[in-house]
Amino acid sequence: MQRVLQISDTHLSPTKQHFACNWAPLTAWLAAQQPDLVVHTGDVTVDGADVDEDMSHCAGLLRGLGVPVLSIPGNHDVGEAYHPHQPVNEGRLARWRTHLGEDFWARDLEGWRLIGLNSMLFGSDEKDEARQLAWLEQQIAEAEGRRLGWFLHRPLFIEGPNEGDKGYWSVPPRPRAHLLDLVRKHEVAFVASGHLHRANDFELDGTRYIWGPSSGFVVGPELQPSMAGATTLGAVAYEFEGREFSAAVHEITALQTLWIDDVIHEVYPPRAA
Repeated sequence: MQRVLQISDTHLSPTKQHFACNWAPLTAWLAAQQPDLVVHTGDVTVDGADVDEDMSHCAGLLRGLGVPVLSIPGNHDVGEAYHPHQPVNEGRLARWRTHLGEDFWARDLEGWRLIGLNSMLFGSDEKDEARQLAWLEQQIAEAEGRRLGWFLHRPLFIEGPNEGDKGYWSVPPRPRAHLLDLVRKHEVAFVASGHLHRANDFELDGTRYIWGPSSGFVVGPELQPSMAGATTLGAVAYEFEGREFSAAVHEITALQTLWIDDVIHEVYPPRAA
């Protein structure tokens, strides 16, 4: 059996330390779980999209875990498609790769191929979007019978696979449709994501969709539209044995419940248009 832990949305920085108090209890929990691999599903940093020190600081923290760590970027790490101030682009992706490694990757376990995707590229029309999709199809084709599990930052959808554009909250409809075609065609066992700062676990058409909670902060209803899932802080534990797997969201009670609503103008001050 191999044990994989998913953490997400830590939002750490050497200068904006509003959520830093939750790193120590998170690392203590991780150590007690004795994982074979940790997957961070993005927003590792407060503002690595613009601040090199945020990225280097977080890279050091992840190295300090003492276990293998694979990460995929969130919007606060590399920007997002067509954002007026922080568009995902070559420079931001290069910063991520310098400090935290590849922004999309595959890791094989016995009977499984885990695939990490850079969801911030979807809908960007950057050259790396097409490169990632070609790479994804190659990884699927060469999986040699292994079952597939995907990790990404933004969920593919919030309410249902045929929903309209949810803007900030999920993958846009056009790239989503192609990705869902791959999920169905290749019977992807699970699609795990972060970003929403909510915990959820449901099945659709034979695939489990798992929203990993943040370990940094939670979001109040004034900043987030009503959606499924629980407002909690924690992580997700996966166990793989043969072609079977289990997954469970864990609330980590030692984490302090911090609300971004209380400090958002300090952490993410509004910018002039």
